[in-house]
Amino acid sequence: QVQVVESGGGLVQPGGSLKLSCAISESIFDFNAIHWHRQTPGRERDFVASINVNGRIDYADSVKDRFTISRNTARNEIYLQMNNLKPEDTGVYYCKASIFARDYWGQGTQVTVSS
Repeated sequence: QVQVVESGGGLVQPGGSLKLSCAISESIFDFNAIHWHRQTPGRERDFVASINVNGRIDYADSVKDRFTISRNTARNEIYLQMNNLKPEDTGVYYCKASIFARDYWGQGTQVTVSS
């Protein structure tokens, strides 16, 4: 069973930074892509960023130029560096590993941006 574990969330002031980590129990090359999503109360899990097996990266418009997704292939870890955080970035951040029609989600990590 694939395990996906997020970490690194917390409370940060507006304008601050956080770095999230996603550890995957298998080689990240076993998956088509790894994604970050976030969920706020009353909303679906919105797409934030992704990196595919070839290294192609995509971002939601709302986080472009502020967030950076990266990976460590030796450690099977994906990261999300979040800079210039805004209150609207608050939510539970989930990592998702996708292979064809199957998705493996982590348990999520809470990010709160507040003064």
